[in-house]
Amino acid sequence: MGAVSSLLPVFPWDRLEPYKATAAAHPGGIVDLSVGTPVDPVPELIRAALTDAADSHGYPTVWGTPALRDALTGWATDRLGARGLTHAGVLPVVGSKELVAWLPTQLGLGPGDKVAHPRLAYPTYEVGARLARAEPVAYDDPTDLDPAGLKLLWLNSPSNPTGRVLTADELRRIVAWAREHGILVVSDECYLELGWEADPVSVLHPDVCGDSHDGLVAVHSLSKRSNLAGYRAAFAVGDAAVLGELLKIRKHGGMMVAAPVQAATVAALGDTAHVTEQRERYARRRAALRGAFEAAGFRIEHSEASLYLWATRDEPCWDTVGHLAERGILVAPGDFYGPAGDRFVRIAFTATDERVEAAVRRLA
Repeated sequence: MGAVSSLLPVFPWDRLEPYKATAAAHPGGIVDLSVGTPVDPVPELIRAALTDAADSHGYPTVWGTPALRDALTGWATDRLGARGLTHAGVLPVVGSKELVAWLPTQLGLGPGDKVAHPRLAYPTYEVGARLARAEPVAYDDPTDLDPAGLKLLWLNSPSNPTGRVLTADELRRIVAWAREHGILVVSDECYLELGWEADPVSVLHPDVCGDSHDGLVAVHSLSKRSNLAGYRAAFAVGDAAVLGELLKIRKHGGMMVAAPVQAATVAALGDTAHVTEQRERYARRRAALRGAFEAAGFRIEHSEASLYLWATRDEPCWDTVGHLAERGILVAPGDFYGPAGDRFVRIAFTATDERVEAAVRRLA
């Protein structure tokens, strides 16, 4: 048996452990701005829905309950502007990372096929290609790629790590090019509800795709907008033919969202008040951290959306990580997201108000 792990890069977060230990030794404790995990409470109405569904003694279905599919189609219509969605155009998944990692394999891609992703990107796009033994290809502008052998094109707007947002015009141009060449576009839109200086647009919006979702899938998550990272609640929306094929495969693989989580997802998508409240928390933390880092000599680039500041001191990223760790602040080195990030760090504003205030004091 060949070790599948040999196909993959070293898990990047393991390299951060010594710096985490340094930051944790600070007299005031660590301020962890690295991973971007939610720290605020799960809204009560979502917890109530989860516990009310706790007596789920039977197996859940991979496609989800009719109530869940109604919630997914309704939310995508209202929030994304998607038209003509039916239950065939939605698919619940066990967290978006699971889908990203296994999508090339589930699509039947393999040696000789190419999977394209942004040059600065969430590492799991590359991991998914390698697990399928396909070739990962990084791009600055996907329309500059050679379309030969290119089967899957990942978009990510708002971007992780940079926070960059693609405009409707940019998305429309890319979608037209991909359709011309028969390339499936999968748009990771998990930060779409966290725009600050831009209003992110879905690839499924009619201004981008017209009245057709052919060749398009959008991926969304409740981890950030509803503090449900621990629930592993996410979903895909778009081309019914693509999602129907994935549904068949996932039925055989038993890749089903737990029934209480399905009920919690229905509650989360049916309420906007908690999303507004959480956005306000993040907006305050973002403003405080941005001001403090800029005053400390950092330059912030992009960062118009998402939960991160993309920052540089014009030095190697690990030097910056070490500098901040000595002050008890842990951030993510930019080269986790590709060599093009080797002079940047990603700063998450998902710490508590108290920890954000501590970081601001230490940077002053």
